[in-house]
Amino acid sequence: PLPALFPQKSLSFGDVHLSLATVITIISTIILTYLLNLFVNKTKYGKAMLAVSEDYGAAELVGINVNQVMTMTFAIGSALAGVASVLYVASYPQIQPFMGSMLGIKAFTAAVLGGIGSIPGAVVGGLILGIIEVLTRAYLSSAYADAIVFVILILVLLIQ
Repeated sequence: PLPALFPQKSLSFGDVHLSLATVITIISTIILTYLLNLFVNKTKYGKAMLAVSEDYGAAELVGINVNQVMTMTFAIGSALAGVASVLYVASYPQIQPFMGSMLGIKAFTAAVLGGIGSIPGAVVGGLILGIIEVLTRAYLSSAYADAIVFVILILVLLIQ
């Protein structure tokens, strides 16, 4: 076990009690989603990212340095994955070599559920997936929670 990253305080909002790590995670997610959405939709580099993702060859033809854009995209993605891992470890203080594999699958499922290419949609997809997973653990069985994620992914891919 790792030492706690944030103080083990509980914040109360009426009848709802949340740990400080949960509140920080929610606030961080809102801020980072807003900033990433702003970056992608309002800056020159963000629009270059959209152009490269839409049509690699056409973006190169209009003078976009595709390699630089791809490097920047991976750097931003890696930085966000680093923030996500710190927030995850704040809530679940353990580190294992393959701890991110299931999280990656769930993140992909959330992105597909919320709409690939929509940053706020991916966050909403993650929220929906989290609610479904918690309800599955509460009313069915913890053993089914990960299986439900795969069923949702398959259903969404079949429907779209």
